[in-house]
Amino acid sequence: MPTRIEFGTDGWRAIIAEEFTFDNVRVCAQAVADWLRQEGKASAGLVVGYDTRFASDRFAAAVAEVAAANDVPVYLCNRPEPTPVASYSVLERKAGGGVVITSSHNPAPYNGFKVKGSYAGSASPEIVAVLHERIEAHQARGDVARMPLDEARKRGLVETIDARPPYLAQMGRLVDLERLRASGLKIVHDPLYGTGIGYYQALLAGGTATVTSIHDVINPNFPGIHAPEPIPPNVDALLAAVRERGADVGLATDGDSDRVGLVDEQGTFINQLEVYALLLWYLLEVRGLRGPAVRSLTSTSMADRLGQRYGIEVVETMVGFKYVGQEMIERNAILGGEESGGYGFQGHIPERDAILAGLYLLDLRVQKNKPLSAIVRELHEIAGASYYDRHDVRFPADQRDTIVERVRDAHPAEIAGLRVARIDDKEGRKFYLEDGSWLLVRFSGTEPLLRIYTETTSPERVERILAAGHQITGV
Repeated sequence: MPTRIEFGTDGWRAIIAEEFTFDNVRVCAQAVADWLRQEGKASAGLVVGYDTRFASDRFAAAVAEVAAANDVPVYLCNRPEPTPVASYSVLERKAGGGVVITSSHNPAPYNGFKVKGSYAGSASPEIVAVLHERIEAHQARGDVARMPLDEARKRGLVETIDARPPYLAQMGRLVDLERLRASGLKIVHDPLYGTGIGYYQALLAGGTATVTSIHDVINPNFPGIHAPEPIPPNVDALLAAVRERGADVGLATDGDSDRVGLVDEQGTFINQLEVYALLLWYLLEVRGLRGPAVRSLTSTSMADRLGQRYGIEVVETMVGFKYVGQEMIERNAILGGEESGGYGFQGHIPERDAILAGLYLLDLRVQKNKPLSAIVRELHEIAGASYYDRHDVRFPADQRDTIVERVRDAHPAEIAGLRVARIDDKEGRKFYLEDGSWLLVRFSGTEPLLRIYTETTSPERVERILAAGHQITGV
């Protein structure tokens, strides 16, 4: 039986050499070529990027061989690059789309296949539907085209590109790098062995600011960490390094540099919901921008309170940047973000960009001119307190329907002593509580896993709300 290839919130991911094979990657690449032809964008070409994982460069070459055999010109990155760098190249070269070989924040055995539209963002649900249809057709027929890479180069169908300089120039247009370079900040960066290696050094060199780093060599095994995801415990070494080096800020970027983690001068991790609120506050208060903000339903209600304070609309979407990015485009939003630590910005690409997010957070620190811990306290004074946590729970696969039905039938009048103001079934089941707190139960679409999330106004209430989530699900 052929592998069931299914795109999730952003692309397809699977274990290398089990389901993530060259044959399956070529099938995906053929589907992308079909989609480009269907849209009349084949001649505009395809940007192909890749990360630091095992064999990513060879999987990227396989994508290039298939695209070339379909007369789709390929711009192949010359080294592992952040996903936002490859995505920006789609815009910069006016390409028809992009493919990035990456499994982002997943553990070492995984790799993945992300598709970008001509707008340089995650493939929309409509694009994903076309890809699924074409993948199934090619799996059934076994008719994937392929041209050896050397021949494709000779024919001018594959061009190796350096995607870095145009992207660095874009960063200089979006943020005052000279101000950051002259700030004297001591920064520690943890790229988690991923594609962000060297980026902050390149952007901030030449002034009084200093950037040191850890986990800054390519190692597909990600030694010492469970996965290149910029959250504890994966960033525990960064927390320690900030304290030991007396740094002002710690930044972590995930494997493909589309998610960012933030650490204050005390070595305290600032969670992803707080980071979204910090970025929105920065854009509204420091930069004076106005316009809608977009967030997934797993992100922070602090954004809604900031929206009320500054008179902007805050739009809630389903989980995944294929939804967030489309709303950003349609509304010309100033910010889009997710609970996972990915944030996109107006005037750039409708795509998560950890490098730019980190620069904006550094600029917030410089312009507020006080320790990051004090900036977070000020945020809480303005936007209200926020305490967040999430439990990931595995369950027997044959119990899925029973648990789903149990959750669907739950109508509690109150949770942890707070009245349930409304319930939403947009994705999973979300309980909005009277004080702005919320509880969400959300099921994975690809594995027997559910996630129980909460954000609330009291640290003592976090575990009580999560416990209510476990009671509702029965697991």
